[in-house]
Amino acid sequence: MKHIPKQSIHDLELMGFESALLTEGEDYDREKWLYVPSSYQEYRYVLGTLGKNPVICVGLNPSTARPGALDNTLKSVERVANFNGHDSFLMMNLYAQRATRPKDMDQEHCSFLHRENLKAFSYLLDRTKTVWAAWGAVMETRDYLRDCLLDFAKLAQNKGAKWVTAGQRSKKGHPHHPLYLRKDSVFEDFDIEKYLESFMEKK
Repeated sequence: MKHIPKQSIHDLELMGFESALLTEGEDYDREKWLYVPSSYQEYRYVLGTLGKNPVICVGLNPSTARPGALDNTLKSVERVANFNGHDSFLMMNLYAQRATRPKDMDQEHCSFLHRENLKAFSYLLDRTKTVWAAWGAVMETRDYLRDCLLDFAKLAQNKGAKWVTAGQRSKKGHPHHPLYLRKDSVFEDFDIEKYLESFMEKK
């Protein structure tokens, strides 16, 4: 199953994060899952499991996963998180528009969606300070993703978060995408400032 955007995110009525967090939607175990919005939309702020020691996994953009129906990427995220001592994972993305293929995302980012996505990140950072960089080399698909990441990095720094990554990085230093990671991949410290300096030089 793939998700191809039906229309531009700019043409949709979007819920802010806080409103979406409080809205009832699909029927799933809310003691196990955090899913915002709580029904399948053209965007997704957060999908994860609830535990005492979660890790925030930051990808590029969401695909089709939902509670009880994880895609292969999220299944890998869960396995690697568990191997590294985390009993749960909280998946979010640099940009919240659903698209299985990043090349199908809008050419121009939606400032409202980005702002609300940052609110979601802030909410998760109040649950844990461990952030797993996992967006892959497809980071270069859209120029606006650099600016999204800059805002994520600033917020994480203000909240005292620690960045990690897993697997071999690309030649340009991009963190490994979770899909093809070994289940016993070990988290390593990720110098987000050094990465940003290198990445921004290529802009």
